[in-house]
Amino acid sequence: MSVTEAPELPPLFPFAAIAGQPALCQALLLAAIDPRIGGVLVEGPRGTAKSTAARALAELIPAAPFVTLPLGASLEHVAGTLDLQQALAGHAVRFAPGLLARAHGGVLYVDEINLLPDALVDVLLDAAASGVNVVERDGISHRHAARFVLVGTMNPEEGALRPQLLDRLGLCVRLANVADPAQRQAVVRARLQFEADPAAFRARHAAEQAVLAERLGVARARALAPEALPWSDAVLQAAGGLCVQAQVDGLRADLVLLRAARALAAWQGDAEVTPAHVQAVAELALVHRRKPGAPLSAAAPATAPKAEQPQAKGSDSGTPGHSDAGTDWGALPPEPMGTVRLAVPALLASDAGPAAKKA
Repeated sequence: MSVTEAPELPPLFPFAAIAGQPALCQALLLAAIDPRIGGVLVEGPRGTAKSTAARALAELIPAAPFVTLPLGASLEHVAGTLDLQQALAGHAVRFAPGLLARAHGGVLYVDEINLLPDALVDVLLDAAASGVNVVERDGISHRHAARFVLVGTMNPEEGALRPQLLDRLGLCVRLANVADPAQRQAVVRARLQFEADPAAFRARHAAEQAVLAERLGVARARALAPEALPWSDAVLQAAGGLCVQAQVDGLRADLVLLRAARALAAWQGDAEVTPAHVQAVAELALVHRRKPGAPLSAAAPATAPKAEQPQAKGSDSGTPGHSDAGTDWGALPPEPMGTVRLAVPALLASDAGPAAKKA
């Protein structure tokens, strides 16, 4: 009797060779360092290395499976199911594991997550946040570990996620097509070289891959250790100030922001979390939670110590190619109006400008 051998999987494009999407790579690494962040939502057009980066990330994690969730998957296919007849007949619970069980310890990739039913997305987000999958049927309950890095992609032109679901996704990256001709040529050249000789291409990046994998393992151990990196009240103040400035709902954004900042500190090998780490990951944690019309600047709150107030390099730092006007669509430009000069006391003269603007 002949035995059918499993088909050999195609070689993966190395994570170290991905170019042109630094924010995507940073978000994926942070989510891999601490899966409790809640995964990464990647918004953008096709052909921007979303699936390539997700597959390459799994290769950096030892023995990590890479599981893709099909668009037409059922709830039983994803969460698993209990065989009720076997349970009643044998007085034992027989569980058929689903995709969440298979993804434990690895990466779960969900393409077009915005097209999935809300009930299915709820199950995914619950497991991603808690690390446990619970299946209940007719009074019988089964629990199993399901700690994985959730990577969901979507094209905003095909529909949006409800704000409640958006808030439960840890980080968000908004990608755009590479507009710089030289950078496009470099990306295309690397891809053609990989397709021409995958083994040679991977060999050229083997040393960088090994360094990344080792660095990721050390950062994961530091971020998830019981004595995790400490943070001061200034860090909590900076995170809270940014979340208030973005007008987010609830406190989930604060927790995600702090976990991402700790993951960045672990990745950089720092001894503690600082407001600078919070500043560096703020846009990844707030871009999909920010209320329309909220200020876009990610500056630290004014009450934080001046020495720990890094200045934002741009309103959309960490999200290359993305731009947000910061006002409601369709807003009319300001019109000139007549003013009357009033006598202002000398002590209040310095505040007259802002007051006039508010009026």
